[in-house]
Amino acid sequence: MSKIIFNAFQIKQLEANPNVSKVSERSIAYHPDFKLKAVKENLKNKEPMQIFLENGFDLSIIGKEKPNQCLKRWRKLYKEVGEGAFHTERRGSTGRPSSKRSTPEVELKKAQARIAFLEAELDFLKKLDELERQAFQKKS
Repeated sequence: MSKIIFNAFQIKQLEANPNVSKVSERSIAYHPDFKLKAVKENLKNKEPMQIFLENGFDLSIIGKEKPNQCLKRWRKLYKEVGEGAFHTERRGSTGRPSSKRSTPEVELKKAQARIAFLEAELDFLKKLDELERQAFQKKS
């Protein structure tokens, strides 16, 4: 995340750019098509700063280093995943798949641990329910 904080005027200016999908005070989400186009142009030896300028970005707002930072990250992703990398969500639970293969033994241990946790949770809730019932009976 950038150290730059955008003001309301800058946010409106960035939102007006068709290559931007979302803007907050601290971040810019670029449109996937722009990312792909920028990577392809960069791989043809076009400078990152020139790409951003030609696509309507004001470097005094986003910062002079932002084009280099973005394209470095996007090129890496493009080389690892390909063109589809920019059109699919890769964060959170839908993010990068684990590089380790789980063995059936590991999966079994995980399942057993989950079952034990859920059984303990159920026992706790039963005890809590009983205590609440007893407290209600004492009040009556």
